[in-house]
Formats: sequence, C-alpha cells, structure tokens
Amino acid sequence: MSTQQVAAEPAGSDAAVERTIGSGAAERPMRADARRNYERVLKAARDVLADRGSEATMEEIAKRADVGVGTLYRHFPRRIDLVEAVYREDVEGLAALAVRVSTETEPWDALVEWLHGFVRYGRSKRAFLTELHEAFEKSPDLALRSRERIGEAAELVLTRAQQAGVAREDIDGSDLMQLVGGMCMARTATPDRNERLLDLVLDGIRRPR
Repeated sequence: MSTQQVAAEPAGSDAAVERTIGSGAAERPMRADARRNYERVLKAARDVLADRGSEATMEEIAKRADVGVGTLYRHFPRRIDLVEAVYREDVEGLAALAVRVSTETEPWDALVEWLHGFVRYGRSKRAFLTELHEAFEKSPDLALRSRERIGEAAELVLTRAQQAGVAREDIDGSDLMQLVGGMCMARTATPDRNERLLDLVLDGIRRPR
C-alpha cells in the first residue's frame, strides 16, 4: 500500500483502526462495539499522556475512556503497545492532513495548515518522549517509517506550494522538518513560542510576490 493510499484514510477510519490494532497483531475486523471502545481508548490515551506524560497510568486511561481495565488490556496487553498505537495513529493523521489540505485548499494555505498541524503533533509528543523512545527500541523500524511518512507529507504540501510559485524553491522537505521539528522539541518550547516561531519560518520560506 502506498503512502498516499494510507494517508488518504482518516485517522480512526475502519481501515486505519484495523491496521493499528495492538502491536503487530494479525489484522482482523472488529465488532462495532469493540471498535468504538478501541477508538475511545486511543483518544483517552492521547489526552492523558499529553496531560500526565510518563506518570499516566493504564487505570487513568481506562477511566477517561469509560471502559473497564480488562477491555483496555484486551486491546493493549502492555502500556508500550498503547503508546505505539497512539503514535502510529497520530503519524497517519498528519499524512492524511497533507492529502486533505492538498486537495481542498490553496497551495500556500495548505502548507500553513499542515505546518500548524505538525506543530500541534510535535507539542503533544514532548509529553511522553520516554515512552516513545521505549517504543522505538521495541520496534526499531517504527521511527524510520514514521519519519518517512511525515517527510513525504511535508514534501507533498511544500512541493505543491513551490509549483504554484508561492514558496521558495531552495528548500526541501528535509530542511523544513529540521526547522520546525527542532523548534517543537526544544526544552524552552511553549505553544505561544512555537506559533510565533512558525510564523517566522513561514515568512522565511514564502516567495516574495
């Protein structure tokens, strides 16, 4: 399956859900109630991890999702399986966003909207970096595949803006990710600072009229 095919599936769609169940479990259809529980757990995990980081417990996540702890562990036998599933879905969400804005929005506006989405994504990941490092150790190719997926999404929106003549041509997706990725991961990063710095980045890459 190509990156754009995967990206075209919204996070939480049937195909995306079935592909990300657990950590490498065999793909199989889920009953409607099981799928709803799965989606609630992922949303709750994303929120609790963002709020509590490494202090978040599985019990807190189950309570936020309004499911039993047993239901949570049936989907995710280990905490690291849940962290990995949240991360995979968020990466797919970024890829899907790139496809959506590229088909629905003017080139420059699409680039701006996707970069703001990336900044939100980067901010949320800072809260559970320890768990992510553990996930990368468990699945060594996870970080590589995710970087490739995000890099392709960045290239999609940037190239379209360049072809429309609204973005500088002496920058590529890797340059762009180094600029905004480093900004998001800085120890001094705050939401307000990230938004202000992103505006500066956008001013720098916009082609003068």
